[in-house]
Amino acid sequence: MTQTAPITPASTEERARQSLGSSSQPIYEMVRRLVAARIDREHPIKLLDVGCGTGNLHDFVDKLVDQYEGVDVLQYETYPSHLPFHKIDLDSGRADLPDAYADFVVAVETIEHLENPRAFMRELVRLCRPGGWVIVTTPNQLSLLSKLTLLVKNQFNAFTETNYPAHITALLEIDLRRMAAECKLVETQIGYSHSGRIPGVSIGWPKLLSRFLAKSFSDNLSITGRKGQSGVV
Repeated sequence: MTQTAPITPASTEERARQSLGSSSQPIYEMVRRLVAARIDREHPIKLLDVGCGTGNLHDFVDKLVDQYEGVDVLQYETYPSHLPFHKIDLDSGRADLPDAYADFVVAVETIEHLENPRAFMRELVRLCRPGGWVIVTTPNQLSLLSKLTLLVKNQFNAFTETNYPAHITALLEIDLRRMAAECKLVETQIGYSHSGRIPGVSIGWPKLLSRFLAKSFSDNLSITGRKGQSGVV
């Protein structure tokens, strides 16, 4: 009987390199909208981009915040050299940063790359100041594209063999809501990228569909929540 060689799990760095450290413009624009709607100008705003990749989010939020800092398992060559950067293996748990470090703690298309999304969410909340905001984006498993791929291939669209091992943890909207509640985030809200691909072709859905039927026609979603003033996680 022939034995199949065991699969060696890819390291966090290997998964990060496969992702190329960037996301699509509609995802960054979604995050920009979420940040812009929650800015409090009573004090300087610091945004911590956890899983920052090449730092593309910076250009979208630069005029909204006073300070941007990136965190990732590796520093890509194209990450802007003038921006602060903290290296951390996001699968290992705790970042070498103090509690309540930033006003906005953002993770753009990062949580699906990690082995323990709940531990990651708790770490994001720890890094957020009381009254600040946590924003997490990930592929939308309830989009029409993802549901059809599941029906045909028995896999979510963003979690096929093409995406493995970069994408290893598929999360539904309800999973994100439950994790936010477990971390005692309040004022939680689900958002959508308003951009999605038509199954079988390389073009996207009409803007009208992706805007008014966002859950079905957006390939990515977000959850946003405020950390309570008590600071309890």
